[in-house]
Amino acid sequence: MISFLILVLGLGMVVYGANFLVDGSASLAKSYKIPNIVIGLTVVAFGTSSPELAISAYSAYTGNSEIAVGNVVGSNIFNIFLILGVASIIYPLTILKNTVLKEIPLSLLAAVVLYIMLNDSLFGNGENIITLGDSLILLSFMAIFMYYLVHLMKTSGENEDIPVKPMSRQISLLYISGGLTLLVVGGKIFVDNAVALALSFGMSEAIVGLTIVAAGTSLPELATSIAAALKKNSDIAVGNIVGSNIFNIFFILGVSGIIRPLPQGNITNIDLYICIAASLILMLSGYVMGKHKITKTEGIIFVLLYILYISYQVQQSLNFNI
Repeated sequence: MISFLILVLGLGMVVYGANFLVDGSASLAKSYKIPNIVIGLTVVAFGTSSPELAISAYSAYTGNSEIAVGNVVGSNIFNIFLILGVASIIYPLTILKNTVLKEIPLSLLAAVVLYIMLNDSLFGNGENIITLGDSLILLSFMAIFMYYLVHLMKTSGENEDIPVKPMSRQISLLYISGGLTLLVVGGKIFVDNAVALALSFGMSEAIVGLTIVAAGTSLPELATSIAAALKKNSDIAVGNIVGSNIFNIFFILGVSGIIRPLPQGNITNIDLYICIAASLILMLSGYVMGKHKITKTEGIIFVLLYILYISYQVQQSLNFNI
């Protein structure tokens, strides 16, 4: 009962933190005339990914590579299928042209790069592991992405004139810092207790990382995107997820792999295929089927796909315990 109450406390902190972060970020974007999509891809995406960074980096340091890698792979699947699915059910999400043509393909590229790095044996290079050299390559991709964001911030004219809570820049920064603090602390409280409960049931570290830890560390993205969808800030909702997915692979795994090489372990190629498929389906949804929109129907399909994936992981967990 106490563990459950602590889980609720962590979730509450995450939800309130996400609201503070969205309000502060939107207000700051308005004051500096920065496109909302850039705010979604930087301040919001990076801020809400801080729990993934802390957990994966700490897991790498302690030698729990399956949690480090599983956290990122599972989070990226959770972000697209569940978070964007739920957000688009609440309010159909409009995807900006730049996001469809550039950011989502970059998210797909990140997933493919991760697959290649974790399948060295397929190319005759021995053990499946993210090495120091791989980590430096990931961080190089991250540097290119940051350069692109700076260029986008200077040239983009795709900024929607949306209503935001009026506040000074100083108050906006207080909202952002306070929101991030609540997100990180609340996410850690949730994950620590969720992992302890899951491990007590005999689940493998890989499955814990792909499900419990991934969902727990993605709660900030879930709360932030839902809050943005309710406020009809669809570019922040989508930009938050796409930016987080790119950040997760290029930066979080890049940093974690520098701390200690990351073996694939029990993270299967099926998990990596689904991670790739999630970005591919999102790209097709925005570019072909939805005409730069994720509709409510597509949102329902996304959620069902995530339920199927979780069902698969539950089956894997049962097989692990046999």
